[in-house]
Amino acid sequence: MTEAVTVETRHEETTEEFPDHLPAALVELLQERGCSPDTLYEKLGMRITEATAERASGTMPVEGNTQPYRLLHGGASLAFAETLASIAAILHAGRTRVAVGAEVSATHHRPARSGLVHGEATAIHLGPTTATYEVLIKDARQRRLCTVRVSCAIRPL
Repeated sequence: MTEAVTVETRHEETTEEFPDHLPAALVELLQERGCSPDTLYEKLGMRITEATAERASGTMPVEGNTQPYRLLHGGASLAFAETLASIAAILHAGRTRVAVGAEVSATHHRPARSGLVHGEATAIHLGPTTATYEVLIKDARQRRLCTVRVSCAIRPL
């Protein structure tokens, strides 16, 4: 079932739908805040497979997200990592607070040329004002492609 949300823009009011695969708790929080589903997440083809405040995982295709050498673009890896961590941080923040990215640091270990990459964000600190996650991005053979640390600021609504 697709969740619909009405979004007011400067020019018109439109109804947009969040992807079916997003966790219901996340969709509900995003809808309450008037967030748009038209995001980088959709443009890069990311899919979420699990999401809690402590852990979020998902996939992203290499195809369409490459640099000129036809390797997975480092910026796409960082966007994927920050998205996974931010989803978990939003769930940690709950209904009375908002989570936004504050810092991202990454090490690229090996390239990816095709297929899907798999990412998993695991909480290493969940506090009242910050949430920090380690994100591991791996290929289909479970080889580590990238290690990312993402910190999100947690603020009152």
